[in-house]
Amino acid sequence: MAYDIVALDELLVDFTEYGRSPGGSRLFEQNPGGAPANVLAAAARCGCSTALISKVGADLHGRFLIDALAQAGVDVSGVSVPPGAFTPLAFVALSDQGERPFSFARRHSADTQLRLEDIPAGLPEQAAIFHVGSLSLTEEPARSATWQAVSRAKAAGALISYDPNYRAALWPSEAAAAEQMRALLPCADLVKLSQEETALLTGYSDPERAARALTDSGVGCAAVTLGAAGALVCANGQTGTVPGFSVPVVDTTGAGDAFWGGFLYLVRKFSKPLDRFTLEDLSTCALWGNAAAALCVGRRGGIPAMPSADEILAFLSGAQGT
Repeated sequence: MAYDIVALDELLVDFTEYGRSPGGSRLFEQNPGGAPANVLAAAARCGCSTALISKVGADLHGRFLIDALAQAGVDVSGVSVPPGAFTPLAFVALSDQGERPFSFARRHSADTQLRLEDIPAGLPEQAAIFHVGSLSLTEEPARSATWQAVSRAKAAGALISYDPNYRAALWPSEAAAAEQMRALLPCADLVKLSQEETALLTGYSDPERAARALTDSGVGCAAVTLGAAGALVCANGQTGTVPGFSVPVVDTTGAGDAFWGGFLYLVRKFSKPLDRFTLEDLSTCALWGNAAAALCVGRRGGIPAMPSADEILAFLSGAQGT
């Protein structure tokens, strides 16, 4: 079976702050998440065939995640459940603006123990797009497994999609993060980064300069998410900014992933080589991604918040009619 998108990286539980108990203690809601899993869920709900390569613990959290991802339409046959390992957890506190500082329980968690032999034979090679983040680069053996999977997918002709997804608490230092995260860029065809990650990845804090630096170095398309302002896309020496949508914000968890899942869905729907995409084509992909993100932030959680293609179409129809 061929897949539109196969991803490799973490699958985790987001415990998102959700009010207070009668005694005044914080309450946290269990939500399935993890950046690559969110991307796959967003793309799957738009109609892509998707699969994830990852590891979770043989615990209640691991079973919860596998069930949630399968219900979102993602093939979970590449998610292994080793004995003795624990599922990674992220605790997310929400501000009044919907922003979220993270606290992780992840050191030596199941996903960091992903090994080459855990990658199903032939699965990276079946991807039209192979998507990877940077959290699998933080520790061995997952780092080496990631490189092997990317190499196999690229050799088989897949487009390599890369989301650096910097989380300072998971790296020994910013310099170590920059070294590992930049090392993967020469393999990447499509890169999505946030405005906060531009300097770390390229040395330029300005989104347009950063995107141009990436495409000048060989990346086929670079997209920089700009929060409520939308997204900037760059390819073939051209850049353009696609405005976002003004919507009420409940929870920004997964917004960038919703954007990228929607973006990759339209890349597949165009059904042509990446070097034949025009700036107008990529702007259309970004518009769809912006709409997906706008719907996502109006809901709680990561995977559960990802909208369907019908919801995105209805949202865009309403926005263009106003």
